[in-house]
Amino acid sequence: MIMEGVEKRIQSLRQQINEHNHKYHVLDAPVIPDAEYDRLFHELAELETRYPEYTTSDSPTQRVGAGPLQQFPEVAHEIPMLSLNNAFGETDMNAFDRRVREKLRKEAIVYTAETKLDGLAISILYENGRLIRAATRGDGNRGENVTANVRTIRTVPIVLLGQDWPPVLEVRGEVFMNREGFERLNWEQELATAKLFANPRNAAAGSLRQLDPTITARRPLRFLAYGIGRASSIPGSQYETLQLLRSFGLPISQETRLVTGISGCMNYYEEIGKRRDHLPYEIDGVVFKVNSITEQNQLGFISRAPRWAIACKFPPREEITRVLDIEVQVGRTGALTPVARLEPVNVGGVTVTNATLHNADEIKRKDIRIGDRVYIRRAGDVIPEVVRVVPGGRVADSKPFEMPDRCPVCHSPARRSPGEVVSRCSGGLVCPAQRIQSILHFTSRKAMNIDGLGEKLVEQLCDRDLIQDVADLYELNAGQLAALDRMGEKSAARVINARDNSKHTSLDRLIYALGIREVGEAAAAILAANFESLESLYLASIEELENVPGIGPVSASRIYEFFHNKENRRIIERLRSAGVYWETESMDAPEVLLPLKGMTFVLTGTLHEMGRDSASSLLRGLGARVVGSVSPVTNFVIAGEAAGSKRDKAESLGIRILDEREFLELLKTPERFATVLDRPITPNNSV
Repeated sequence: MIMEGVEKRIQSLRQQINEHNHKYHVLDAPVIPDAEYDRLFHELAELETRYPEYTTSDSPTQRVGAGPLQQFPEVAHEIPMLSLNNAFGETDMNAFDRRVREKLRKEAIVYTAETKLDGLAISILYENGRLIRAATRGDGNRGENVTANVRTIRTVPIVLLGQDWPPVLEVRGEVFMNREGFERLNWEQELATAKLFANPRNAAAGSLRQLDPTITARRPLRFLAYGIGRASSIPGSQYETLQLLRSFGLPISQETRLVTGISGCMNYYEEIGKRRDHLPYEIDGVVFKVNSITEQNQLGFISRAPRWAIACKFPPREEITRVLDIEVQVGRTGALTPVARLEPVNVGGVTVTNATLHNADEIKRKDIRIGDRVYIRRAGDVIPEVVRVVPGGRVADSKPFEMPDRCPVCHSPARRSPGEVVSRCSGGLVCPAQRIQSILHFTSRKAMNIDGLGEKLVEQLCDRDLIQDVADLYELNAGQLAALDRMGEKSAARVINARDNSKHTSLDRLIYALGIREVGEAAAAILAANFESLESLYLASIEELENVPGIGPVSASRIYEFFHNKENRRIIERLRSAGVYWETESMDAPEVLLPLKGMTFVLTGTLHEMGRDSASSLLRGLGARVVGSVSPVTNFVIAGEAAGSKRDKAESLGIRILDEREFLELLKTPERFATVLDRPITPNNSV
């Protein structure tokens, strides 16, 4: 009886989790909090571990159950996966519609209109409602068996919903990556100094064809169904087919419509074309299919394409032009970005004269040089970028491009930290390109706390040359502020009062306010606690800075460089002359300076906001012990993305687990770690 109860509980958990997966990943309408979902999932995983005889391949816990492959086995498609003929505008569409009407001897045809995703066609076979195989399109007759990888895609159900599915159902659709997922993946690749993907389709293709399914599982792949290959029974129309697939838990495009005649087709084509840049995924056209399955069978096939469907493509957004020059722009955070100046070229209806080259590694990888003929694309159909160099189009005396070692705006040294792909200007306080950002940081609540100086007001002050740097803030008068847009005498007086109140501050706030790269609130507090005054920081060598707990080699070099910049020193002296003064915290209370003393931390997974090395240095600087393995004496486990066995062990031992967001929030007030540690652990270990 006990075992029967276990089996029923496992079946119930699987059903609940599958339904919640569908609501979350397909419908984007979750009905329970993440913590409750995690509780259900962990209960199922624990039961399956304790009773392995009840573990099945279709369990939600087995999405990444296969080991790495040596190669993908070949799969023969029982019904070929055919291509579609293309149309390029209204003339081609008129010809297609005329052929269909003449063949069917009808005045007007009802079509389904579906967005044409720029992804990979896939066939997914279900037997008795369970996923048993997935294969790529390949050459249409034979593809590759990618079952283990497709099982990791959260929008693909492993078990179909409902009970009315046919015994055998082959679903066909598209595997793709939406814009948000693509940007996040490239951001992660950049952090890991790995190769960036050129576009979402390449990213999706590379992710789906990984021989190791655990890699695919970490990639943000999605799936949309667009039809049935084979089944024991199918509905009478394409539109009804899609609705049936949707009822089984398979996602379909929300943009699918029924349209009548050529006018209905072209109206939809124009309407979706206007909205394509705002869709969550990239499309390169619209697919029109005769809606009636009976009429589809009447029309039949020609060569390798059906007569009853056509892909009406959007105008190309990739053209060839020449690189006239490569300039380097400086962003608001000091990042140096190379930009190609181009011979004007029309790309997708927009004249393009420049395109981003991203960073030095991308230029080197693509080997882009001044004078080259290059392919230009509007990435996401919005931002122009250089895709690749046209072979054989290079001038004889071309030379590889080298990023400057000094900022092109303020001429301060430009540095590229180990592990980063971007070079940055070191003249944060003095660089005009970073002026607005440095002033906003300086005035923020946790820095000098000058209330009322928001972004719009700072932009006005800079645009009118009323301020060049943060020291100029203390020379402003109420009359100058009152004359600005949306400012009056009362508002100006409040800002001036807040500015004057900020003159009395502490050393740690001042250090943080200076905006030294790699120096956040906690590092600023550590520096203030270890040096008697700002002058001591001026005189500190790199070696002395590195010896400060929590200050690593990268941070030490940033601090040293900042205080040895004459312009930065000049601005600090001007602040002092304007009446800004700061106090050093008392050195008589070391326990305040080391709030994490006696605590043991373990870091696992990927931390996006700060690397694990930086997080470890910061924790040690606050007095914590950072170790590599979880044990009963561990106080906290910081679990980033893709945290593995260390998180599992922490859960089994009842150790407090923090995700990155919770960790960063507690770092703002390190004393709160002790408070959190004293609380009972909730089911999801959250703070």
